[in-house]
Amino acid sequence: MRRHLGALACAALLLSGPLSGCSSLEGTGDKGFVSGDGTVRTVKAADRGEPVALAGEDLDGEPLDLADFRGKPTVVAVWGAWCGPCRAEAPEVVAAAEELDGRASFVGLNTRDPSTAKPLAFQRRFEVPYPSFFSPGGEEMLAFRGTIGPRSIPSFVVLDGEGRIAGSILGPLPSKQTLVDLVEDVDG
Repeated sequence: MRRHLGALACAALLLSGPLSGCSSLEGTGDKGFVSGDGTVRTVKAADRGEPVALAGEDLDGEPLDLADFRGKPTVVAVWGAWCGPCRAEAPEVVAAAEELDGRASFVGLNTRDPSTAKPLAFQRRFEVPYPSFFSPGGEEMLAFRGTIGPRSIPSFVVLDGEGRIAGSILGPLPSKQTLVDLVEDVDG
Protein backbone atom coordinates (compact mmCIF):
# COMPACT_ATOMS: atom_id res chain seq x y z
CA MET A 1 0.00 0.00 0.00
CA ARG A 2 2.82 2.40 0.89
CA ARG A 3 4.53 1.65 -2.43
CA HIS A 4 1.34 2.53 -4.32
CA LEU A 5 1.00 5.81 -2.45
CA GLY A 6 4.66 6.62 -3.02
CA ALA A 7 4.37 5.81 -6.72
CA LEU A 8 1.23 7.93 -7.02
CA ALA A 9 2.93 10.84 -5.25
CA CYS A 10 5.94 10.61 -7.58
CA ALA A 11 3.69 10.44 -10.65
CA ALA A 12 1.69 13.44 -9.47
CA LEU A 13 4.87 15.41 -8.89
CA LEU A 14 6.28 14.53 -12.30
CA LEU A 15 3.04 15.39 -14.07
CA SER A 16 2.51 18.65 -12.20
CA GLY A 17 5.86 20.10 -13.25
CA PRO A 18 5.05 20.67 -16.94
CA LEU A 19 1.54 21.85 -16.12
CA SER A 20 2.50 24.35 -13.46
CA GLY A 21 3.71 26.78 -16.12
CA CYS A 22 0.18 27.03 -17.52
CA SER A 23 -1.39 28.25 -14.32
CA SER A 24 1.03 30.92 -13.20
CA LEU A 25 3.53 33.17 -14.85
CA GLU A 26 5.58 34.26 -11.86
CA GLY A 27 7.37 37.53 -12.22
CA THR A 28 5.58 38.60 -15.39
CA GLY A 29 2.75 40.52 -13.76
CA ASP A 30 0.28 38.59 -15.88
CA LYS A 31 -1.55 36.92 -12.97
CA GLY A 32 -1.81 33.50 -14.59
CA PHE A 33 -3.51 34.33 -17.87
CA VAL A 34 -3.59 31.53 -20.37
CA SER A 35 -3.76 32.57 -23.97
CA GLY A 36 -3.84 30.92 -27.33
CA ASP A 37 -1.16 31.08 -29.95
CA GLY A 38 -2.70 33.62 -32.32
CA THR A 39 -4.61 30.99 -34.29
CA VAL A 40 -7.08 32.56 -36.71
CA ARG A 41 -10.38 30.77 -37.26
CA THR A 42 -13.19 31.66 -39.64
CA VAL A 43 -16.76 30.41 -39.83
CA LYS A 44 -18.47 30.08 -43.23
CA ALA A 45 -21.62 32.20 -43.50
CA ALA A 46 -23.82 29.09 -43.82
CA ASP A 47 -22.35 27.66 -40.59
CA ARG A 48 -22.76 30.73 -38.40
CA GLY A 49 -25.13 30.41 -35.47
CA GLU A 50 -27.54 32.87 -33.93
CA PRO A 51 -26.51 36.46 -33.19
CA VAL A 52 -24.54 36.84 -29.97
CA ALA A 53 -26.63 38.35 -27.20
CA LEU A 54 -24.54 40.43 -24.83
CA ALA A 55 -25.65 43.47 -22.90
CA GLY A 56 -24.14 45.04 -19.81
CA GLU A 57 -22.31 48.15 -18.69
CA ASP A 58 -19.24 49.85 -20.06
CA LEU A 59 -16.33 51.06 -17.95
CA ASP A 60 -18.21 54.29 -17.20
CA GLY A 61 -21.29 52.42 -15.96
CA GLU A 62 -23.30 53.23 -19.09
CA PRO A 63 -25.44 50.58 -20.86
CA LEU A 64 -23.70 48.72 -23.68
CA ASP A 65 -25.37 46.20 -26.01
CA LEU A 66 -23.77 44.27 -28.88
CA ALA A 67 -27.07 44.46 -30.78
CA ASP A 68 -26.45 48.19 -31.22
CA PHE A 69 -23.39 47.41 -33.37
CA ARG A 70 -25.19 45.30 -35.99
CA GLY A 71 -25.10 46.36 -39.63
CA LYS A 72 -21.37 45.95 -40.15
CA PRO A 73 -18.70 43.61 -38.76
CA THR A 74 -17.84 44.06 -35.10
CA VAL A 75 -14.57 43.13 -33.45
CA VAL A 76 -14.84 42.14 -29.79
CA ALA A 77 -11.42 42.49 -28.15
CA VAL A 78 -11.11 40.52 -24.89
CA TRP A 79 -8.56 42.14 -22.58
CA GLY A 80 -7.52 42.98 -19.05
CA ALA A 81 -5.45 45.88 -17.74
CA TRP A 82 -3.46 43.29 -15.74
CA CYS A 83 -2.55 41.33 -18.92
CA GLY A 84 0.96 41.99 -20.27
CA PRO A 85 0.21 40.77 -23.81
CA CYS A 86 -2.90 43.01 -23.84
CA ARG A 87 -0.72 46.02 -23.07
CA ALA A 88 1.84 44.97 -25.67
CA GLU A 89 -0.72 44.59 -28.47
CA ALA A 90 -2.84 47.66 -27.60
CA PRO A 91 -1.16 49.98 -30.14
CA GLU A 92 -1.77 47.43 -32.94
CA VAL A 93 -5.42 46.95 -31.91
CA VAL A 94 -5.99 50.71 -31.83
CA ALA A 95 -4.31 51.04 -35.26
CA ALA A 96 -6.61 48.31 -36.65
CA ALA A 97 -9.66 50.08 -35.22
CA GLU A 98 -8.55 53.33 -36.84
CA GLU A 99 -7.86 51.66 -40.21
CA LEU A 100 -11.25 49.94 -40.20
CA ASP A 101 -13.16 53.00 -38.96
CA GLY A 102 -16.46 53.23 -40.84
CA ARG A 103 -16.19 49.66 -42.13
CA ALA A 104 -16.25 47.81 -38.80
CA SER A 105 -17.09 48.54 -35.19
CA PHE A 106 -14.91 47.67 -32.23
CA VAL A 107 -15.95 46.94 -28.66
CA GLY A 108 -13.79 45.68 -25.83
CA LEU A 109 -14.58 43.10 -23.20
CA ASN A 110 -12.53 43.97 -20.13
CA THR A 111 -12.36 41.00 -17.80
CA ARG A 112 -10.99 40.14 -14.37
CA ASP A 113 -10.16 43.67 -13.33
CA PRO A 114 -11.80 44.14 -9.90
CA SER A 115 -12.59 47.83 -10.46
CA THR A 116 -12.70 50.20 -13.41
CA ALA A 117 -9.77 52.39 -12.32
CA LYS A 118 -6.97 50.47 -14.07
CA PRO A 119 -9.00 49.64 -17.21
CA LEU A 120 -9.95 53.31 -17.61
CA ALA A 121 -6.28 54.28 -17.20
CA PHE A 122 -5.38 51.63 -19.81
CA GLN A 123 -7.89 53.12 -22.26
CA ARG A 124 -6.54 56.64 -21.69
CA ARG A 125 -2.90 55.55 -21.98
CA PHE A 126 -3.44 53.74 -25.29
CA GLU A 127 -6.12 56.16 -26.57
CA VAL A 128 -8.58 53.31 -27.15
CA PRO A 129 -11.32 54.76 -29.39
CA TYR A 130 -14.10 52.29 -28.55
CA PRO A 131 -16.12 51.30 -25.47
CA SER A 132 -15.53 48.17 -23.40
CA PHE A 133 -17.86 45.96 -21.43
CA PHE A 134 -16.84 45.73 -17.77
CA SER A 135 -16.80 42.09 -16.67
CA PRO A 136 -14.88 41.77 -13.39
CA GLY A 137 -15.92 38.13 -12.94
CA GLY A 138 -15.65 37.15 -16.60
CA GLU A 139 -19.29 36.05 -16.93
CA GLU A 140 -19.77 38.02 -20.13
CA MET A 141 -17.19 35.79 -21.84
CA LEU A 142 -19.81 33.02 -21.70
CA ALA A 143 -21.55 34.74 -24.62
CA PHE A 144 -18.68 33.39 -26.74
CA ARG A 145 -18.65 29.86 -25.30
CA GLY A 146 -17.30 27.39 -27.83
CA THR A 147 -15.31 30.11 -29.61
CA ILE A 148 -13.01 31.35 -26.86
CA GLY A 149 -12.28 29.80 -23.50
CA PRO A 150 -12.72 31.55 -20.17
CA ARG A 151 -8.97 32.05 -19.88
CA SER A 152 -8.33 33.08 -23.48
CA ILE A 153 -7.03 36.53 -22.71
CA PRO A 154 -6.28 38.29 -24.96
CA SER A 155 -8.52 37.09 -27.78
CA PHE A 156 -10.65 38.57 -30.54
CA VAL A 157 -14.05 37.56 -31.86
CA VAL A 158 -15.29 39.00 -35.15
CA LEU A 159 -19.04 39.19 -35.62
CA ASP A 160 -20.67 39.62 -39.02
CA GLY A 161 -23.15 42.41 -39.70
CA GLU A 162 -25.93 40.25 -38.26
CA GLY A 163 -24.06 39.80 -34.98
CA ARG A 164 -23.10 36.16 -35.61
CA ILE A 165 -19.65 34.76 -34.82
CA ALA A 166 -17.71 34.81 -38.08
CA GLY A 167 -14.12 34.48 -36.91
CA SER A 168 -11.72 34.60 -34.01
CA ILE A 169 -8.11 35.05 -33.06
CA LEU A 170 -7.13 33.05 -29.99
CA GLY A 171 -4.35 34.69 -28.06
CA PRO A 172 -2.23 37.75 -28.67
CA LEU A 173 -2.74 39.52 -31.98
CA PRO A 174 -0.10 38.32 -34.47
CA SER A 175 -0.25 41.69 -36.28
CA LYS A 176 -2.59 44.55 -37.06
CA GLN A 177 -2.89 43.23 -40.60
CA THR A 178 -4.08 39.83 -39.36
CA LEU A 179 -7.07 41.47 -37.70
CA VAL A 180 -7.75 43.79 -40.65
CA ASP A 181 -7.63 40.83 -43.06
CA LEU A 182 -10.00 38.78 -40.90
CA VAL A 183 -12.53 41.61 -40.76
CA GLU A 184 -12.26 42.15 -44.52
CA ASP A 185 -12.81 38.41 -45.12
CA VAL A 186 -15.94 38.50 -42.96
CA ASP A 187 -17.20 41.64 -44.68
CA GLY A 188 -16.41 40.45 -48.21
